[in-house]
Amino acid sequence: MAAAEENSSLFLIFILTMIALPLVPYTIMRLCRAANVKAKTIHCRCSGCHRSGKYRKSIYKRISNFSTCSNLTILLLWIVMIFLVYYIKHVSREVQVFEPYSILGLEPGASESDIKKSYRRLSIQYHPDKNPDPEAHKYFVEFISKAYQALTDPVSRENYEKYGHPDGRQGMQMGIALPKFLLNMDGASGGIMLLGIVGLCILLPLMIAVIYLSRSSKYTGNYVMHQTLSTYYYFMKPSLAPSKVMDVFIKAAEYMEMPVRRSDDEPLQKLFVAVRSELNLDLKNIRTEQAKFWKQHPSLVKMELLIQAHLTGESFALTPALLKDYRHMLELAPRLLDELVKIALLPRSPHGFGWLRPAIGVIELSQNIIQAVPLSARKASGGNSEGIAPFLQLPHFTETVVKKIARKKIRSFQEFCDMPVEERATLLTQVAGLSDEGAQDVELVLEMIPSIEVDIKCETEGEEGIQEGDVVTMYAWVSLHRRNGLTAALPHAPSFPFHKEENFWLLLADAASNEVWLSQKVSFMDETTAITAASKAIQETQEALGASAKEIGIAVREAVDRVKKGSRLVMGKFQAPAEGTHNLTSFCLCDAWIGCDTKTSLKLKVLKRSRAGTRGHVAEEGPVAEDGIEEEEEEEEEEYDDYESEYSDDEEDEKSKGKGKVANGVAHQKANSDIDSGSDD
Repeated sequence: MAAAEENSSLFLIFILTMIALPLVPYTIMRLCRAANVKAKTIHCRCSGCHRSGKYRKSIYKRISNFSTCSNLTILLLWIVMIFLVYYIKHVSREVQVFEPYSILGLEPGASESDIKKSYRRLSIQYHPDKNPDPEAHKYFVEFISKAYQALTDPVSRENYEKYGHPDGRQGMQMGIALPKFLLNMDGASGGIMLLGIVGLCILLPLMIAVIYLSRSSKYTGNYVMHQTLSTYYYFMKPSLAPSKVMDVFIKAAEYMEMPVRRSDDEPLQKLFVAVRSELNLDLKNIRTEQAKFWKQHPSLVKMELLIQAHLTGESFALTPALLKDYRHMLELAPRLLDELVKIALLPRSPHGFGWLRPAIGVIELSQNIIQAVPLSARKASGGNSEGIAPFLQLPHFTETVVKKIARKKIRSFQEFCDMPVEERATLLTQVAGLSDEGAQDVELVLEMIPSIEVDIKCETEGEEGIQEGDVVTMYAWVSLHRRNGLTAALPHAPSFPFHKEENFWLLLADAASNEVWLSQKVSFMDETTAITAASKAIQETQEALGASAKEIGIAVREAVDRVKKGSRLVMGKFQAPAEGTHNLTSFCLCDAWIGCDTKTSLKLKVLKRSRAGTRGHVAEEGPVAEDGIEEEEEEEEEEYDDYESEYSDDEEDEKSKGKGKVANGVAHQKANSDIDSGSDD
């Protein structure tokens, strides 16, 4: 019986150990990670973002943030551990060593008379005739009487003095860490227990594995359905215009699975009337176009109308059922757009390059969805080739406000941002008619808008020049600055109901051939990861060049300092093309802000492959001419001389010249687009 109880106690200790081994280090890791999170405010503080409630730290939201599956599991396991420790310490009976001298209160080697005196004294205290307490009776019988017998019987005393036990030499006892009910189980109970063990240890893991495999076969690692990727890949075309990107985007399987109810018909009809001007319908054949629109798959109609409701600010008129679908649609949008960009950048051309034009269109659509700005706002108007879309992302700005500002010859968003603060405040209050609080909101958002500087070069490691067929390495330092001093920040997006981090796409492309040679997604949210990546990349590069340990240390320290100051290192490799001069452009495109995209011109001189001898290096300086893009959806073999928003009219495209210093694959240029944008590894 005692052995069974001891085994049961060992089983609890075994369970406690198995729980503590992974739980304690994992909890420490989570606490350290939480302690390293900066408490600095990184979201917009304008009144619009405050009213949205996304960043409000209410008690309910704090509890919701804490009540994640992992946090609740950790808390539950700690409660179980504390209970096991308490039970093992205070409930389970400990195995005690039999010490007769200690029980009688004597020193080892005491005489027989002292043993009898001590026994008589304890008998008066614990004997059942003197003390009716059951515990006293138990202690007297199991300990005092047994100790007196062990020390007064010659054989028992000799055994105790020689072997430490009154019964003589004891054999070694082995225990097994199993609960008592398993050791005392009969045949019928054993069969039931066997079935339970089979179900718990075999069938349950098998069911979990089947569910996981069925889900993993349906979704990718980014929680996007494989069917969605197949659809995007099929409909992606090299000449896909930004105005047609929406048609591909809404074909996602996640959207097609959303229910279309009969009760949605009337609200969608009203919504169609409200957003009809944004649907690119031919007004000359409006009836035919409307009939064609409604003949589409009901899910496609519903998704396009919901997205247009978001872009035009008509979501307030949605019914509760449609509002639920609307929120679900916006929740899925960032990850679907991210995958759509990757599909556009997949190497497909004979040279293994992606497509520039559809990638730009997808990123522009992402900007409009995050900022809730209509796609038509990108069309050039009033001599402004970039449209009024960048202005409409500012709080309290409408088309009327933009027209009032344009009367003061403020044509571009860049000019508006470059104005002194006092002049801009006067313009907003006296000309645009905003209140002082509204002007302050505009200043808060302008302080959040990122400004970018790109330092990029291409070279062949260990060689003086670039020859055809070489493996060329691109080094790009992307530096981000904001007027409020923040590096990592969440964008101003009061109409987007979910948290959205800034992401940037760095594309090295040949605009004339619509080819993307290199692409990389960059983020500024995690400085620690960026430092690790930059240090490792610089160290490997310097070691490959044969630099000394001191030189490597200096280079790594410089890289770490640049990362801490708001820069990110982007590296990539590509094979040098055929001999000639290639006019390349690096695009830094933000997926959250409108008007923050920037481009840097780069001239790459590729020499003919030489069999022996020192490779020649020809430096060629001068700006690269950049022309506007002419949009033609039907022709796939057209040229793209520069990055212009495809929503602009062809007649108003303007020629611009690159302002960066260019020399054989090396370029350094500050943002020369609307407002410079930032990026991260």
